[in-house]
Amino acid sequence: MIKIIKHAAITAIAASVIVSAQANASAEYTLRFSHFFPEVSGPSKGLFQKWAEAVEAESNGRIDVQMYPSSTLAKPPAQYDAVKNSIADVSVSVQGYTANRFPLTQIVELPGVSQGAAQGSCIVQSLYDEGLISNEYSQTKPLFLFTHGPGGIHTTEKEIKVPKDLEGLRIRRPTAVVAKLLEGLGAQPVGMPAPDSYQSTQRGVIDGVALPWEGQYTFRLNELTQYHTDVGGLYTLAFIMTINKSFYNRLPADLKKVIDHNSGMAWSKKAAIVFDDLDEKGRAQAIEMGHNITVIEGGAENPLWKPVLYQATEDYLNELQQKGLPAYKVYARAVELSQSACK
Repeated sequence: MIKIIKHAAITAIAASVIVSAQANASAEYTLRFSHFFPEVSGPSKGLFQKWAEAVEAESNGRIDVQMYPSSTLAKPPAQYDAVKNSIADVSVSVQGYTANRFPLTQIVELPGVSQGAAQGSCIVQSLYDEGLISNEYSQTKPLFLFTHGPGGIHTTEKEIKVPKDLEGLRIRRPTAVVAKLLEGLGAQPVGMPAPDSYQSTQRGVIDGVALPWEGQYTFRLNELTQYHTDVGGLYTLAFIMTINKSFYNRLPADLKKVIDHNSGMAWSKKAAIVFDDLDEKGRAQAIEMGHNITVIEGGAENPLWKPVLYQATEDYLNELQQKGLPAYKVYARAVELSQSACK
């Protein structure tokens, strides 16, 4: 019986490969798309797969997009270099996973700049379109930039109401910028990509995580953290979907137009819709599970939180300015966008 089952499984796999090969026979270009999100996650199904389907349809099947989710081609911090080095043709990266590489882009992470994925995505894409951060991406061809929603603090055993409650707690941080915020609040930041957070929390290596509600939902952290603190405007993480320059340059003009059509602000907005929707699902899930959710009145402007967050912002901008980067100019424009075009 086991042999029959094995034979049937092998036959099914072989048939699937044949069908796939026949379906892709007309493809002139195979595009390897790499990202670190789980294949069944909202970003994977609701954004990356939709982009792939759009490119395949608009190219009339001449471009075949092969998806490599869950870091199968490259670890989360190596996604950008995977495209630069032609290991992948397209990838989704968190700029802050590689410290000091995209410092002006990471200004969008600072407290109070953004209140949601829609606003943050509009800001970071506008900064790129206006040429204020575009020099940071000379090694690849960016397709679009976006952000997740507001990052929060989620802990396993302790409720966080005031900064003092964070003292001594080991909190996962996504980037060096967020690490400075957590340090100022008294926590001990522990750097790791989001996909590693579940195991580290489960093993007690960390006491909690800094993640948006989307991350809580996508990476199943609601299973492990029962205390949640919403500090509106605490931080927002930037992402980029980018394509290998050589791959793009090899395409004929009509297929370049397909890629160009699936780039820019329109797709940044689509990404924001996916992430804002997942934030709602993540929060609703925590409520359904009976978790404790603390909402800080006034968010990042709260008198108990603002001094530390304001100082972290000043320190970061000063650091970049001293390196000869136009940090204050980019920050001022980001704030202006948040109050006008991206409000």
